[in-house]
Amino acid sequence: MKFLRSFDIEVIKFKEGQHEIEFLIDDQFFSAFEDNELVEKGKLTTRVIMHKGANLIEMEFDIAGHVRLTCDRSLEEFDYPLDIQEEIIFKYGSEEKEIDDNIYMITRDTPSINVAQLIYEFILLAIPAKKIHPDHRNELDEEDDSDIDGQYIYIDDQSDWEEEEENSEENEDTPVDPRWEMLKKLKK
Repeated sequence: MKFLRSFDIEVIKFKEGQHEIEFLIDDQFFSAFEDNELVEKGKLTTRVIMHKGANLIEMEFDIAGHVRLTCDRSLEEFDYPLDIQEEIIFKYGSEEKEIDDNIYMITRDTPSINVAQLIYEFILLAIPAKKIHPDHRNELDEEDDSDIDGQYIYIDDQSDWEEEEENSEENEDTPVDPRWEMLKKLKK
């Protein structure tokens, strides 16, 4: 899409050193992605600090602003604040491919890097799985606390297991079902 081309960083034109590029993210940005169901509206500023070296390009993304989400509980819309810091490394190599989640290989004659998809993914990953309107967060906390009341939580501790084994060895004098004896032999 033509709009997403405005998120191209023409790395071939930059000299070695540090450079800062800023992008504005708005509703038009989110509508450019077809598979977008989580976020349709928002207002964010993305600052990319690019360190261009002889063998690689490091990009630090600082994304701040808010996105409009729909509460899972009340279906009310609310603004969710975001403050994201991420880092991506582009290494020079023989072909263009993704090496790792944060490391990409590009060729030396790559004219530009489009960061729109990266920014979009950073925003989506920062959105919580459970989207609760701020007015309903206190109600949710109270319900979660009341669910725990009266229930016992057993935390597995290795020392408890050792204690049980010692007790079971002491009780070996009592007659045991022969099927269990065979299983104990297999265990040892």
